[in-house]
Amino acid sequence: MTEVDVVIMAAGKGTRMKSRKPKVLHQLAGRALLRHVVDTVASLQVRSQVVVVGHGADEVERALAQPSSVDQALRFVRQEPQLGTGHAVQQAAPLLPDDGISLILNGDVPLIEAATLRELVRSAQAAGGLALLTVTMPDPSGYGRILRGRSPHDAADDGRVLGIVEHQDATAEQRLIQEIYTGVMALPTPWLKRWLARLSPSNAQGEYYLTDIVAFAVADGVPVGACRVQDTVQVDGVNDPAQLAALERAYQRRYAAGLMAQGVRLADPARLDVRGSLLCAADVEIDVNCVFEGQVSLGEGVHIGPHCVIADATVQAGAVIHAFSHIQGSAGEPVQVGTNARIGPFARLRPGTQLGPDVHVGNFVEIKNTSMGRGAKANHLAYLGDAQVGEDVNYGAGSITANYDGTNKHRTVIEAGAHIGSNCVLIAPLTVGAGATVGGGSTLTKNVPAGSLTVARAKQLSLPNWKRPAKKR
Repeated sequence: MTEVDVVIMAAGKGTRMKSRKPKVLHQLAGRALLRHVVDTVASLQVRSQVVVVGHGADEVERALAQPSSVDQALRFVRQEPQLGTGHAVQQAAPLLPDDGISLILNGDVPLIEAATLRELVRSAQAAGGLALLTVTMPDPSGYGRILRGRSPHDAADDGRVLGIVEHQDATAEQRLIQEIYTGVMALPTPWLKRWLARLSPSNAQGEYYLTDIVAFAVADGVPVGACRVQDTVQVDGVNDPAQLAALERAYQRRYAAGLMAQGVRLADPARLDVRGSLLCAADVEIDVNCVFEGQVSLGEGVHIGPHCVIADATVQAGAVIHAFSHIQGSAGEPVQVGTNARIGPFARLRPGTQLGPDVHVGNFVEIKNTSMGRGAKANHLAYLGDAQVGEDVNYGAGSITANYDGTNKHRTVIEAGAHIGSNCVLIAPLTVGAGATVGGGSTLTKNVPAGSLTVARAKQLSLPNWKRPAKKR
C-alpha cells in the first residue's frame, strides 16, 4: 500500500459563526471540530498530517498541541492571506513526499468516518488517479457541482467526472445538478503538485480553486473517480451556530443508537449527551437529560437517574446515581463508585473520590479527594474533603472536615465503625479512632480515642427572664 499523507484545511475565519474563536475550535461532543478530524485520521495510520492554519493560527496550534489520541506528530503551515482552497494546499505541498497519496480534508467537517476515507484512498490507489468524495443533496446551493459526460479520451458518454464547477460560477442549468463535491479528495502527490502549479484565480471569487485540478486531470488523461457517500452527516460542514447544533444532535443520535444496540436502556435517546467515551456493561439504564464527559464506565445493572452530569468516572455494578447528581472526576483523578453504592439525589463527587461497596452519599453532600470504606454513609448536607473514612462509618448531617488552613490541605482519618454526630467540625489534621462517637455540634481539634464518646462544645446555659434589647425610638 502506498503511504498516505493528509492535508487538513483549517485556515478559515468562519465569519458566520459570529465568534472571536477560530471556527475549527468550536466544540462538538466535547471536542473541537478540528480535533474530530485529526483523531479520525490518526486511526488510519497515515504517514503524516499537515494542518493549514490561518485565522487564529496561534490558538489553533496551541489547541492541537495538547495531549490526545493522535500518534503522528502534526505539522503546521500558515496560509496568509487566505486566497482559496487551492492556495491553502499550495502551502502544504512542500511538506508532502512525492511517493505517496495525498488525502485532502476540511477541518470543519467533523463526522467524516475512517471507513469512508479508507475507501476513497483505495480508489485513488487502484486507479492511480484522482478520487473525489461526492454526495447527492436535494438542495445543493452553495456547493461545487460534479460535471459528468463524455471523456475527451473516449467516445462513449459513460458519465465520467469531467470537472467541478463552483456554485458562484455555475450556469442556471448546472445549478440544477444535485451531486456535489464534499471537499474531500485523494490523489497521487506528484499529480497534485503538478496541477497546483497550474491554478489561476480567474473566477468570480478571484481565488485559487482546488477543484480546478479535476479539469486538469481530465485533460491529462488521468482517471477521475467519484465515491458517493450515502450518509450526508459525514460530509456536513459547520458554517454557523445552527449547523453546529444540528451536527451535535446528529452525533448524539448516532451515539445513542450505538448504545441501544449494545442493550443500554435510554429513557429518551434524544435527551442524552456524550462528550467523550461512555462504556456500558449489561442492563445499564440511563434516564433523561444526562451528560457524560471524558472517560466514563458504567458497570452491569447501573442505574443513572435524570439530570445527572458524570465526568471521568467508573461506576461499578449495581450502583444507583439518583437525580441531579454531579460526579466531577478528572483525567488524572477519576472518581470511583463501588458496587451497589447509592449516590444522591443532589450529591457532588469531586476529583479523587473513591467510594467502596454499599456506600451511601445522600442529598447535598460534597466529597473531594476522599475514600469511603464499605457501608459508610454520609446521607445529608455534609462535606468530606481530603479524608479517609473507614467501613460502616456514619457521618452526620451538617458535619464538615475543615481541611484547609489557608495555606495547606490536611487529612482527616475516621476509622471503621465511628459515628460522627450532626453539625460537627473536624479540624484537620485529625484522627477519629475506630468505634468512637462524636457528639453532635462538636468542634474537634484533637484526635479522638477509639471506642470513646467525645463532646467538644460549650455548656448549655439558660438565663431566665431575659429580655431582648429594644430598638430606640
